[in-house]
Amino acid sequence: MSRRSAVKLMAAALGAAASAGLQAQPGQSASAASGPVAIASGRAPVFVLNSLDATISVIDPVSWTEVRRLPTGKEPHHLYLTPDERSLLVANAMSDSITVVDPRAGTVLRTVADIGDPYHLRFSPDMKWLVTAANRLDHLAIYRWQSQGPQAGGTFELVKKVPAGRTPSHLAIDSKSSVVYASLQDSDELIAVDLATQAPRWTVAVGKMPADVYLTPDDKTLLVGMTGDEVVEAWDVTQNPPVLVKRIKTGAGAHAFRAWGDGQHVLVSNRVANSISRIDLRTLSVVESYAAPGGPDCIDVLVDPGTKAKLILVTSRWSRRLTVIDPATRQIVRQVPVGRSPHGVWTLEHASRR
Repeated sequence: MSRRSAVKLMAAALGAAASAGLQAQPGQSASAASGPVAIASGRAPVFVLNSLDATISVIDPVSWTEVRRLPTGKEPHHLYLTPDERSLLVANAMSDSITVVDPRAGTVLRTVADIGDPYHLRFSPDMKWLVTAANRLDHLAIYRWQSQGPQAGGTFELVKKVPAGRTPSHLAIDSKSSVVYASLQDSDELIAVDLATQAPRWTVAVGKMPADVYLTPDDKTLLVGMTGDEVVEAWDVTQNPPVLVKRIKTGAGAHAFRAWGDGQHVLVSNRVANSISRIDLRTLSVVESYAAPGGPDCIDVLVDPGTKAKLILVTSRWSRRLTVIDPATRQIVRQVPVGRSPHGVWTLEHASRR
């Protein structure tokens, strides 16, 4: 979410959090250490980006304790695994850099400089392209990516910066690696860009303050979270220009998506409503809801390697917590203290991204 948009939503979210008995907390210093993280359980760690602290909280998924904080550049917001699964890339928007993290050992491997305003990032499935959304610079940057070589995180060759509307926010790439879709948060638009030619295919007006975008596994329907509203818009992107199919009511501040892992459902966080909705992709309707206090933002779905049970991990943006929800009971089972303005969350032990 853009800094301009975040200010608008913070008051509403804090009010809702206060009514739920939660309060945003003051900042504190973060510490970092070198060497592999000692996870007592032997499990892969959970990573939470603390946007205002420029750190990553590394969390043991059994004891649910923070075992370390790793330093990043300024304003880390989103993170993504490289296609070779060797490196986790943390996008530092205000430092124009990417921090490369070992997703198993929980250590910083290197910093990639001169990546202009990488607010959000996505890889194409064919492993050829990395696309970043330059939130404050109003463009999409398309890089040619290669995993070969000794450097962790691979190599990045800038191919083109594609001008977009105001505040490019979130990205989705189709399964054929042919097109990237981006929300333009402060101009209330979507844009589609051809990856091979780096030329825009279309731009279309949407609802208020579009944030995250999710493309269904069949590449036919693009879901868009309307953070300035209480709906998710569903667009048929098989047509040019795309056609609005449905407005799905989820909750105030519909924001970030995460696939449930079965190819049939997706979660969306409702930032102001303090909830998460599960949407059936076949009917485009909400089938279940979960309470998620403190301004829920990014989501991951952890799968226990032993029991195969799922847990919903969501960053509570305004209350400095990682909230853990058991979907079987729809109850909050943990709230782990982290840093200021927690945003992205990720674990190697995740459900399928489809």
